[in-house]
Amino acid sequence: MPTIITPCVKVCVLDPQTGLCRGCARRGDEIARWGAMSDAERRQIMALLPDRMTRLQTAAPAR
Repeated sequence: MPTIITPCVKVCVLDPQTGLCRGCARRGDEIARWGAMSDAERRQIMALLPDRMTRLQTAAPAR
């Protein structure tokens, strides 16, 4: 069975402001369904992640 590619980096915390995971930039429902998604669905979401990560970094409070 082929390995499912995942953007998970083991930092599983949903940002309350954006609703996106701070580690991978997926939404909670996407994380929950990831294993059941088709390759096409996963590729579509993967294409959105760079912009989402930028949004997360912009929304993050200053440290």
